[in-house]
Amino acid sequence: MQAEEIGLLLKQERGQFLEFISAHEYRRGPGQKKREEDLAREIVRMLSAMANADGGTVLVGVEPDKSVTGIPHEPEELHALIQAPQNLLRPPLNPSCEKVRLGNLQLLKFEVASGLEIYRIAAGRSFYRIATETVSLPADQIHALKESKKNVFYERQHALNATWFDLDTDLVESFVDKTHPGKDPQTVLTQTYHLLDLSPGLPCPNMAALLLFAKDVTRWHPRAGIDFVKYEGSERKHGSSLNVVKRIRFETSLFRLIDESVGRIKEHIRERTILHDLFFRERLEYPTFAWQEALVNAVAHRDYELSGASIEIWMFDDHISVRSPGAPPAPVTIEQLRRQKSLHFSRNPLIVRALADLGYLREMGEGVPRMFQEMEGYGLHPPELTLDGFIFTVTLRNSPIYDEATLKWLNQFGAAQINLRQRRLLAYAYCHGKTFSTAEYERIAEVDRDTAYRDIRLMVKNGVFTPLKPKSRTYRIVEKL
Repeated sequence: MQAEEIGLLLKQERGQFLEFISAHEYRRGPGQKKREEDLAREIVRMLSAMANADGGTVLVGVEPDKSVTGIPHEPEELHALIQAPQNLLRPPLNPSCEKVRLGNLQLLKFEVASGLEIYRIAAGRSFYRIATETVSLPADQIHALKESKKNVFYERQHALNATWFDLDTDLVESFVDKTHPGKDPQTVLTQTYHLLDLSPGLPCPNMAALLLFAKDVTRWHPRAGIDFVKYEGSERKHGSSLNVVKRIRFETSLFRLIDESVGRIKEHIRERTILHDLFFRERLEYPTFAWQEALVNAVAHRDYELSGASIEIWMFDDHISVRSPGAPPAPVTIEQLRRQKSLHFSRNPLIVRALADLGYLREMGEGVPRMFQEMEGYGLHPPELTLDGFIFTVTLRNSPIYDEATLKWLNQFGAAQINLRQRRLLAYAYCHGKTFSTAEYERIAEVDRDTAYRDIRLMVKNGVFTPLKPKSRTYRIVEKL
């Protein structure tokens, strides 16, 4: 069954929870085995980064292209690699490690959970995993991360009298079949996902396990579901003017919660007529990725310790708002999210790992930037991110940024490989005499001077812009219509 599990891992792409490490180096021609010390440092760097983030799996003996080349090291060297996280990290890290043989090739599979500590290598550096990147943490972020990790205990707590029999075993088995086929469900939930405690004798689920798999979630958390309310008009009214059109309450385990709520809410997303390529076409009023990403993020990252509030989704004629209990966890700030920075910190790392392994979370640190891109690609206003008390809200509006005349004019540049920020500039120029300056481009596109010069030179080369005078920093649009 080891081979089947490794085969499943090799079908996946490296990312937040999965990385491949080669035991060979190729600087001097054909692959030679890495020095034991160098390979050990790579392993502990990756494992510490994952432990500082959401946990994950590291497969040693696999190339970046996912070809299996094995670990050609001697048994005593292999033992040193297995012990490296305990010997080279402070505090010592104790991941699970499994020796795997594929034919004549030896592999090591490490599994590490999100830790409550900040792990550092002997030289004092700390690392963090964001999507496919392993980044070094500066001192201020280490401090913020330490403070944040003090608040991630809720999902690890054990509910009084909760047992294995409180979980929906069919749902558990379905989850394990998809993520670790052929393995014992209790072993997977304990060793890989850290959702069970086997020490009392009878498997004892923590709050994360109950939220993900419980037969009756409301027994353990009264407000873990989603309230969907559809309103008539563009604002909430009360009393005799109450304008509620539809109200749906979703209460079930988190895996089913996402599927059920997405399926039902999708029924209320209308189609609208838009101008594209000089033709009017029908499409949904919101980009599918944008509103679904907002919903999934709310489920994955809300503060479940705030047990008196649910996730709320309010749908109006002109916008949809996803309201989630809990501010973004430090070191992530609303301002950073608005600036579309690639950031990631999980308040609920155990829940996030499980959801990600089933494909609900695919772009760690990139989901919010892509929401902005999808909305702008639709010609809609960017997402609005706000914090009102303890409620974090993502609002998407279906009103277009550009009027019909501007859209028709912009569509002439579709074949010229215009990116979104250049499209914003063109729309600005359309309303301002079809000319612009380098300084205006910096301001409108929100880029630095070097990026502005580079973009403009490319557009001049492509025949989209032309200088008003030789060496001028003011340009006009070369129209095709």
